[in-house]
Amino acid sequence: MAYYESVLVFRQDLTEAQVKEKASKFADIIKELGGSVKSTEFWGLKNLAYIIRKNRKAHYVMLNIELPGSQITELERRSRIDEDVIRFLNVRVEKLSETPSIMMKKNTEEEVA
Repeated sequence: MAYYESVLVFRQDLTEAQVKEKASKFADIIKELGGSVKSTEFWGLKNLAYIIRKNRKAHYVMLNIELPGSQITELERRSRIDEDVIRFLNVRVEKLSETPSIMMKKNTEEEVA
């Protein structure tokens, strides 16, 4: 089993509840492919650097997953098919981080300030 950090970028017109539903759908796909989701982070609605498919903003979700290396192509194929996903990135890592990502730390700092 390999470890991956998977970032999914969803359309801006989805509600937060719909984004969480989509993230759980992808978690079910990962379980179906023989993997497991170790943690999920919702980074929120962020501005994009450039317009993608007429979207100026997007909802970001990061999944820390454990998945057989042979199944990552199927996960990427299903991400491409989903019309609500405008971008995705799967990065293989040596081990999964136990602490929140830098984006989550940044979000909590903004809330405190």
